[in-house]
Amino acid sequence: MHLIVERAGTHDAPAIAAIRTAAADVLTARYGEGAWTRTVSTDAVWSAMRGSHVLVARLHGTAVATLTLQSRKPGSIDASAFTNVSRALYLVDMAVDPELQRRGVGRLCLDEAARRARTWPADAIRLDAHDSEAGAGRFYERCGYRLVGTRQCHHSPRHFFEQLLTSR
Repeated sequence: MHLIVERAGTHDAPAIAAIRTAAADVLTARYGEGAWTRTVSTDAVWSAMRGSHVLVARLHGTAVATLTLQSRKPGSIDASAFTNVSRALYLVDMAVDPELQRRGVGRLCLDEAARRARTWPADAIRLDAHDSEAGAGRFYERCGYRLVGTRQCHHSPRHFFEQLLTSR
C-alpha cells in the first residue's frame, strides 16, 4: 500500500472531519456510547490546524487517515507518568477510514509521525487511549509505544503511552 502522508491544508478539513466522525461512529456502533462518541466539525479541524501539525494520509489521492502532532499537552494527559525529556510531542485525534482499518494504514501513519517528530526535533511522542475495548492501547503497544500509566479521566480510565525517539 502506497500512502502519502503530508501536512493537511485547510481544503482537507471536510475530509478529515468525515474520517474522524466515521471512525467514532463505528466505535459507538460496536461498543455503545462513550467518550469516543462525537461528531467532528470542519471548524474543529480548522482550529486544530492553527496550532498543531495536522497530517493527512492519502491513498490514490483520497484522504483515508489523519492524526495531529502538537507541542501543547492535552488536558487529559498526566505528564507525571512520562519519561522526563526536553521536548515531547503529543499525538491526538488519530483516525483511519473504517473501510481501511486493520490494513496497516495506522501503523504507516505512526511511522511517519515518528519520522516528523525526530526532525521537529522532539525526544518523545506521548498519547493517551481509552482503557476499554474501544481504546487503541493494544494497537499502540504493537507499534512500539510503551504503557507508562493509567488515570481516571472524566469517568473514563485512560492509558498513557510514549515512544522515546532518542536513545537514553
